[in-house]
Amino acid sequence: MKLGAFSISLPVKDINVSIAFYAKLGFVPKMPVEDGAKWAILVNPDDHIIGLFEGMFDQPMLTFNPGWNQEAGPVDPFEDVRTLHAQITADGVEAMQETLGGETGPGSFVVIDPDGNPILIDQHR
Repeated sequence: MKLGAFSISLPVKDINVSIAFYAKLGFVPKMPVEDGAKWAILVNPDDHIIGLFEGMFDQPMLTFNPGWNQEAGPVDPFEDVRTLHAQITADGVEAMQETLGGETGPGSFVVIDPDGNPILIDQHR
């Protein structure tokens, strides 16, 4: 099973304060952060990815992005999120917060590990 790029998604109180903090640790936005944006994807020279999300969820979560490599660039071919969903749920793992409309394209779902940690499978393309 190929889950795609791995990152940690963090809930933050103030996106701009958090971006400034992570810049001190060597992280820079992968793409320009628009005025008023409530999210940012940051990368560092080691290709580590942190997603910052203001007001979008309550606790940190592991995130996998099918169709992305670790540099947050496109990968072809890749396992579609719907295929991953079918494989994971066939193994008896309950999926939550499913957004899987259509046969292709963006989609996502969340599973919870045995200790209550959310894991987001989030396909952007």
